[in-house]
Amino acid sequence: MPTTINKQRLVTQVMSCLSKSKAPPELPGRPVLEQFIYAVCREGSTREAADNAFKSLQEQFFDWNEVRVSSVRELADALEGLSDAETRAQRIIDFLQEVFETTFSFDLEPLQKKGFKQAAKQLSRFTAANDYAVAWVVQQSLGGHAIPLDGQSTRVLKRIGLLDEQCDNCEAMRASLEHQIPKAKGSQFVDLVSDLAEATCFESDPACPDCPLHNCCPTGALPRPASAAPASKKPR
Repeated sequence: MPTTINKQRLVTQVMSCLSKSKAPPELPGRPVLEQFIYAVCREGSTREAADNAFKSLQEQFFDWNEVRVSSVRELADALEGLSDAETRAQRIIDFLQEVFETTFSFDLEPLQKKGFKQAAKQLSRFTAANDYAVAWVVQQSLGGHAIPLDGQSTRVLKRIGLLDEQCDNCEAMRASLEHQIPKAKGSQFVDLVSDLAEATCFESDPACPDCPLHNCCPTGALPRPASAAPASKKPR
């Protein structure tokens, strides 16, 4: 199909262009439970911000049980630098509480033996779970092929034409991407697109002339008003 071929070529262009400017290092391995908590930090944020927040949790609290019994405010302070820190903090507390009540521990490694589909189904039952967190754990810990999508990445991928502008079904969008992106490149792809959203592809007034995908992006090719001031980095 021509559309599929075009998307595959576009994926190649995206990986090539973005890797030239920044090739993110490989992510460290983490247990399933920690990957889920990291995903709560990572969704809608940069890798650097998520790394700092996750490190702060580990350094400021003795263990995950102390995190579980801490206040939302205490956790939100530790997650400084992330948007909606209190919402994220509440999700982390709810998740740890539910894991503890279910397993009487903070060990979700038995999920590794269930196969990623069954493990993903079980993870999705947690109140704090969403499509992004489950896809992240599948990609990073469970050996499956999944592309976690947050709002920022979805915005970028729709603008460059890898996702249908009219599609709002997260599962359908992920399935489309997972057919185009090799499993071995999935983690790198997520980081590169996330960085692009932060650096130039803002929600309003994107800095298209400064974008490394300017020449292959339909949105970047659109004429810009002559009177428009140069775009500057804006908070997301």
